[in-house]
Amino acid sequence: MADDRDDTDETDGPGDGGSVPMVWALAVRAVELAPPFAELIVEIGPTLFEAFVDNAVDSGFVLAAGEPPATTAVVELAGNALVRLVMVGGRQAWEPASDVLASPGWLTAAAGRRAVVVLVVPPGTWPPGLMDLDPAAGAELLTRSLESARAAGAVLHGTVGYRRYGG
Repeated sequence: MADDRDDTDETDGPGDGGSVPMVWALAVRAVELAPPFAELIVEIGPTLFEAFVDNAVDSGFVLAAGEPPATTAVVELAGNALVRLVMVGGRQAWEPASDVLASPGWLTAAAGRRAVVVLVVPPGTWPPGLMDLDPAAGAELLTRSLESARAAGAVLHGTVGYRRYGG
């Protein structure tokens, strides 16, 4: 998991392009009787959230209920580092401001399915102090927060393509 600040220059959306909090997290989800899948959870701060959601919806993301639909978005990685999430037919790219590194298990799950499930969560979903907790307590707290946001109808999801460059 990584906490970032977005320095993305949004020229096509209503965002002001200034620095806003962003969180990018990678997880591997086990599925009964099927291979695991790679998951990317993205929380964009309030300044650019509307533009990010517009990009996600234009790419085919829907409210998180049932199976995530296929979208036109793509996650790009260089080696084991997340480079960007490309949406709206390649016209919009969102990049983490600092390194977000994928584990070997995440890379294997993404490559095995040739896809990643992306969750777009509203500002404030990421629990404060999460990174200071031990991993088990942090995972439990994050899961409760995500489920609360999903139950409130505030989470979008979609299955995106996966593109890996280099090692």
